[in-house]
Amino acid sequence: MNKTRPLLLFIGDLPKNLFSGFVVSLIALPLGLGLAIASEAPPMAGIIAAVAGGMVVSILGGSHLTITGPGNGLVIVILSAIVGMGEGDLYQGYLHTLGAIMISGLLLFIFGVFRLGALSEFFPSTALQGMLAAIGVGILAKQFHVMLGFTTVKGNTIDQLILIPSSLKNLLANPSTEMILASGIGVISLIFLFLYARIRNSVFQLIPAPMWVVIVSIGVMYYYDIVMKNPEVLGANLMITLPENLLASLPSPNFSKLLSSDFIGYTLSITLVAGIESLLSIKAVDKLDPLKRRSNINKDLRALGIATGISGFFGGLNVVTVIARSSVNVNNGGKNRSANFFHAAFLVLFILLFAKQIQKIPLPALAAILVYTGYKLSAPNNLIRIYKIGKEQALIFVTTLVATLLTSLTTGILLGILSTLLMHIILNKSVVLFSRNWLKPNVLMYLEEETGNYYVSVKNFCSFLNFFKLKSKLDEIPPSEHAIIDFSLCEFVDHTVMEGLNDYSRSFSRQGGFFEIIGLDIHEAKTEHPFAIRKSLPESSLFNFQVSLTKRQKLLQKLSSILNWNYLPDPVSNYVDLERFLYFKTRLINYRYNSLESQNKEFLLFDLSYSEGAFIAKEDLRSTFLQIKTCKNMPIFVLDKENFMTALFQLSGLKDINFKQHRNFSRRFYLSGENEKSIRSFFTEDLIVFFESHPAFYLESKGDSILIRGKERLASIQEVKQILSFAEELLKILENK
Repeated sequence: MNKTRPLLLFIGDLPKNLFSGFVVSLIALPLGLGLAIASEAPPMAGIIAAVAGGMVVSILGGSHLTITGPGNGLVIVILSAIVGMGEGDLYQGYLHTLGAIMISGLLLFIFGVFRLGALSEFFPSTALQGMLAAIGVGILAKQFHVMLGFTTVKGNTIDQLILIPSSLKNLLANPSTEMILASGIGVISLIFLFLYARIRNSVFQLIPAPMWVVIVSIGVMYYYDIVMKNPEVLGANLMITLPENLLASLPSPNFSKLLSSDFIGYTLSITLVAGIESLLSIKAVDKLDPLKRRSNINKDLRALGIATGISGFFGGLNVVTVIARSSVNVNNGGKNRSANFFHAAFLVLFILLFAKQIQKIPLPALAAILVYTGYKLSAPNNLIRIYKIGKEQALIFVTTLVATLLTSLTTGILLGILSTLLMHIILNKSVVLFSRNWLKPNVLMYLEEETGNYYVSVKNFCSFLNFFKLKSKLDEIPPSEHAIIDFSLCEFVDHTVMEGLNDYSRSFSRQGGFFEIIGLDIHEAKTEHPFAIRKSLPESSLFNFQVSLTKRQKLLQKLSSILNWNYLPDPVSNYVDLERFLYFKTRLINYRYNSLESQNKEFLLFDLSYSEGAFIAKEDLRSTFLQIKTCKNMPIFVLDKENFMTALFQLSGLKDINFKQHRNFSRRFYLSGENEKSIRSFFTEDLIVFFESHPAFYLESKGDSILIRGKERLASIQEVKQILSFAEELLKILENK
């Protein structure tokens, strides 16, 4: 029964996947043709990549809803390889590039075999976005001229950007019929792409915008062919050309430059960009999955490697996972990998049945699609959004963008990584923090027996350099459980980590779990953005610095409002009253913060920073405490959970006060104090039963007030509520004594 159920679900989902695959193919056809042409490769190279990817990855891959094919990010790399290795002969450069693509496929496969998918975590989020923006600028710069009808404009990205005004001037100065038609098709197509989202008609939007551009532009060309009797109104250089015999015209990859520095450099660049684009897209599509499934990234890398090798052998481009087409698949009801297969099958049918019509597509129409794509990747609002996260992120973004445009993608992303690390060093004013702790284990995780919660503590720093360590622990936690991530011992948390933690939070929330981040309350955040860098503040500056509230602080503020208590997030140094407790006789209090106080001053809940030991043995700690201030005269005592340390205390002469008639209480708790008679009298039947029926807290009385502490760490919001509930019930019992 269990074995047949997945098969039945697969069969039942076939109609949805068939439809979704068809819709995706309507986007993949013009994009595949356009991306190949933009790369100076034959138009069929993009279709071959989509078909190889769809057929192979749908069978061997480890993802569920992703669509594979040629990617936007590789246009600039492939173009550089074809031009660079062609030495004036673009076709020979294309053949050499096919060899590089096949070797790239082999490398991707090896990455998957050795489970190197985690390497994607070493790339800072902002630097990656800067690289993608540079790719967008490169696509836009080249294709803008083609959109206007100029196919002879050459040069690097900067040159082509500079020449855009010249192309506009040439168009307006002496326009021919061909130029007017070509630029008209291109510009109108671009305007339509920008306006498409505003056309709120479900029937109209069944056909994706790129396919509308293709259909209408083909219609225009048929109008000139049939009605105007002018089939060659646009020259051959502005039209798609497909070989008459596809199988006979398949090229053979050239490996004659295999050991040359150019070949090796381009191969590594192709592999790097293909791997990054695929891994980012796989993770992004997993977030969109309605069934909340997680992809097997390394299995997908192996499949992408095989598909890329096959594509290169038959003359196609690299195969990568593409986010835009994958999103369309999700939005149109795709349920599993068969949608990827069907999208490839429909592309084969289109080529076999509509080859003549495809050759009626004018290049300016495809160029408009790519200009729009390039703009979306490099739009100014991307920089504005990053600037809101932090000025340092905007600087990293611009550095990576400019470096990529002036050098290459590989150099650009490397400089982006270096600039990110340099920015972190400047912000922390310390090289030692990173150099000393980079290779050290900094993540501890365990399952709390009493609550069943997963507790994860992070020390020293957490950035793109070591985020994979934290991720490996978080991936072990079922997203339906309660996870508490504690950064109270962590001095620095970067943007990449904050963004990644947000993804985990959403994943846990969707599957009924709870993902709670604590310990960032006394960390500097330059902006209110939840993904902003968090840096631990020196104690000297705490009392003069306005810290933006963290999510936990906002929840504490909300709780105080519900209780009608007063809430003060700022650190205060008034802790003389606490030093009277035995707990702090051997501990140094630094400051308390996040204070919640009841209106009648009876309850005071707070987070506390304190230290144990000194010099090299010094250890900074943060815990959540609750102080109950009462006028009742109580004996002085300490009640703690029975453990190894309390057993040592007894060996050292400190007596554990036991109750023979309450063996369970005596077995669970260590109770001590100088006046044993008074303590025994105070611990009545009701009070002992109360402690037996509740989780064990550290509890200390100094006669006129009680100090309660949960675990030796900051309490989560759920645990704060438990402490408050415990204290309220305890106070009722004490008032009735």
